[in-house]
Amino acid sequence: MAYKHGVYVSEQATALLPTVEVAAGIPFIVGTAPVGMADESNVNKPVLCHSYAEAVAAFGYVPPALDAASGLEKFEYSISEFIKSQFSLFGVAPVIIVNVLDPKTHKKSATTQNVTLDSITGSAIVAESGIIASTVTLSASGGEPYDRGEDFELTYDDEGRLVITSLSDDGVFRCETGTVITFSAEKTDPSMVESDDIVGGVDVSGNKSGFELVNDCFPRFRLVPGILLSPGYSSAPEVAAVMAAKASNINELFKAISIVDAPADTVKQYSGVAAWKNQNNVTDPYQICCWPMISMDGTLYHMSTQLAGLLGQVDSENDDVPYVSPSNKNFQMTATVLEDGSEVWLTPENASYLNGEGVVTALNFIGGWKCWGNRTACYPSVTDPKDAFIPLRRMFNWIGNTLVQTYWQRVDFPLNRRQVDTIVDSVNIWLNGLAARQYILGGRVEFNSEENSTTDLMDGIARFHVYVTPPSPNREIDFVLEYDADYLSTLFA
Repeated sequence: MAYKHGVYVSEQATALLPTVEVAAGIPFIVGTAPVGMADESNVNKPVLCHSYAEAVAAFGYVPPALDAASGLEKFEYSISEFIKSQFSLFGVAPVIIVNVLDPKTHKKSATTQNVTLDSITGSAIVAESGIIASTVTLSASGGEPYDRGEDFELTYDDEGRLVITSLSDDGVFRCETGTVITFSAEKTDPSMVESDDIVGGVDVSGNKSGFELVNDCFPRFRLVPGILLSPGYSSAPEVAAVMAAKASNINELFKAISIVDAPADTVKQYSGVAAWKNQNNVTDPYQICCWPMISMDGTLYHMSTQLAGLLGQVDSENDDVPYVSPSNKNFQMTATVLEDGSEVWLTPENASYLNGEGVVTALNFIGGWKCWGNRTACYPSVTDPKDAFIPLRRMFNWIGNTLVQTYWQRVDFPLNRRQVDTIVDSVNIWLNGLAARQYILGGRVEFNSEENSTTDLMDGIARFHVYVTPPSPNREIDFVLEYDADYLSTLFA
């Protein structure tokens, strides 16, 4: 050691660790998007989006179109439905989106075969949606092809329609205007996407797809998804099962919740939802089961789409702590409907029956259209409150995810008394703070000798026991009314 002479200062690590902030309601959606009108490389790749504009730039957007059979406007692409709901109806961000529609394989020929460019503006609109820009060819009436970038350019309007605009030289259009010219292109076809694409997996080259990509979120973005969904596909039993499995074990460390839609095409009566739920094994504590679909001014939405936005909205109103139930909070809707457009009118008795079978629904009773139901899909076969109540299950997920991210920095420290005290003291202070703000009724952590065997401690394994009680949703309020004859005496006062 070098010779020292004077006053010196050194630093010691703080004995208490502040907790990492963990977003509880970040949605992770796997679905279909018209990427042919945006970035065609966004296939089976998680993309973090913080705004409507950012999501549309990454995936494109096609608004709902009128379905003659149902009389409702329906989204052709599930990610377009999610983008509209999440950013426009609920205003919640960020989101993590995975598109599985590959414009190289999930495509078909456009039906449009010719267009006429306006002689004044030099532009034309192709009415079909989902046109893949890279496949567009234009040819003059004489058969000579035009070059994109030199003779014309392509954009999309707010309706998702392709806009062709001729470039000009000194005011003279490079493409023929006022006359028919040949057009050909391919368009994305979401109907070709199947459940296997949503489920995904890992190919021989190690490339991941579908829900397998949920494990990439934290390494890529340092964010843990809190909600998994796939509107339009989650009613398939294999998709629902994979979503539940992934939600319970992200990176073998984290937990989330998954939202499943009971099909509103084959299950047309509320009394049949429980049978479908049990027959298809939608009975996991990491699942929320919804029925039916919902409509907003004639536009059809899967309930899972709006529930994801509502969960995020409720969390944001409570310091991003998921201790408040989404039940009895407003959906953005004007009707409950089946997929064929038939309206479903549920009474409080009908809705309570569904809730008692572990199904979340919507109810128009007092205060407008509300999300109605507190139970996860495991209810009524499982009654453990931490698993059967949505806010309790989410609180346990959130607390666990926070502990992992906060104390990862202490892994491989010497397992001595200072290490134990740092973790115990820090966690207890955090839990006391949650209790003071009424996010939990109480909590503590203990390092117990009976839970830490000598061989475990020798092997570097320390086990901390966390006791915590989030508040249950007050699902029933009872008033007892009684006629009291003693008050007749006031007649003589």
